[in-house]
Amino acid sequence: MLQFYLNDQLIRTTQPAGSTLLDFVRYNRHLTGTKIGCREGDCGACTVLVGELQPDEQTVAYQSMTSCLTPLGNAHGRHVVTVEGINAARGTLTPVQQAIVAEGGSQCGFCTVGFVMSLTGHSLSQKPGTPETALAAIDGNICRCTGYKSLERATLYLQEQLAARPQEQPLAWLAEQGFVPTYFQEIPVKLMALRSAIEASAVSVQIPQNGHSVTVTGLDAATAARAQVLGGGTDLLVQRPEQLREIPVQLVYGQPERRGIRREGTSIVIGAATTAQELMESALMREVLPRLPEHLKLVSSTPIRNMGTVAGNFINASPIGDLTILFLALGASLTLEDTGLGQRRELPLQELYLGYKQLAKTADEQVLEFRFPAPLTTDYFNFEKVSKRTHLDIASVNSAAWLRVQGSLVEAARFSAGGVGPVPLVLPRTAEFLVGREISAAVVRKALELAQEEISPISDVRGTVQYKRLLLRQLLAAHFLQFFPEQLSLADLL
Repeated sequence: MLQFYLNDQLIRTTQPAGSTLLDFVRYNRHLTGTKIGCREGDCGACTVLVGELQPDEQTVAYQSMTSCLTPLGNAHGRHVVTVEGINAARGTLTPVQQAIVAEGGSQCGFCTVGFVMSLTGHSLSQKPGTPETALAAIDGNICRCTGYKSLERATLYLQEQLAARPQEQPLAWLAEQGFVPTYFQEIPVKLMALRSAIEASAVSVQIPQNGHSVTVTGLDAATAARAQVLGGGTDLLVQRPEQLREIPVQLVYGQPERRGIRREGTSIVIGAATTAQELMESALMREVLPRLPEHLKLVSSTPIRNMGTVAGNFINASPIGDLTILFLALGASLTLEDTGLGQRRELPLQELYLGYKQLAKTADEQVLEFRFPAPLTTDYFNFEKVSKRTHLDIASVNSAAWLRVQGSLVEAARFSAGGVGPVPLVLPRTAEFLVGREISAAVVRKALELAQEEISPISDVRGTVQYKRLLLRQLLAAHFLQFFPEQLSLADLL
């Protein structure tokens, strides 16, 4: 049984864990303020907030999520907030709603709820906001009526109001100002009690086929053995939502043992269920890859980054998976565990892909974590992506590059490329050519030529073969121009 708080009500439901949160709130609870739009996580009309109790057991961290791609099971033990859950009892508008009305940010109103929820989530953020973070909060919401300037003005006006929010007891201030109802202050205690109830009801079962013990909630042993592993749902709920409603799922999103980012010796180790947003916000990741937030801004939108897990991006096996391409260039390797035998093995990420959507792992193996060598402060790293839209879009072609240079010579190199082959590619011949050479325009031009021999793009909806070849050449050139702006110019590489 799934248990969570929906607005101010405790929910206990036996609805399928693989169904969508959107369908549950609309059709089961009849909360129709949350809209059905694209059902692909693009438009943001279905945005809700999902709150998770923090380790201090005193606060709840809220994140915006597109409910069309949120598995209902991922609400388990959490606080889900729809627009009905922020409306003031006195029937007046919240400051977020007032700001949008005042700046003319709503016409047909279909998308408005999504903007309201995203900005309410920004208001609830535990970190002090800035105009930049306020605007970033609505990067997953699309409006076809107003243009965006009115919504941007409303966002910046709202941020001016939030500047008065005290650091001590901010939730009490938000409730007093009408951003959220007063019941929000009771949620930490309620989630603590709910956590205890869930832990008491958890069942450890023996899977008959192999005798390995796994902890599941609401599944018998036979069902657990054939369950579909489901993380953030940002891909599977686009591809086959109806199937996921009908089959048992094993939920891995938010599992503490599969989350977190840590340093082990010279390596950075990342839990499989760590989200893209957690990568972006990690102080450790920013330390070793200072430009990572800039790179990850190109990976979908804030609500999707809040949901999508890194291992999910790897195992999806898309030839243009952004995180896959990024970590291929960083030399990542996976820790796989056979859930039946309890055995673990290490596998370089580049060896995971055998062919289009074919993986070098068994059905019983799951990714526990992955690691990559921590770059030196003198190393070069860059990620580039071209898509039809800058944000909220799949790449036509993407690429990442890592270089280590000693003196004037390249000591080591790795290049990755997506959208130019049946699998996410590394370009070993291009990298090998550069090792031991001094960077010059002639050397880089030769490297760009070699890269063309290592790819095999096809024409599809994202571009022709010729276009993709041109894109990769330009993206690889962009890496070098980023790394060596004083030594190279665009004219040198044309």
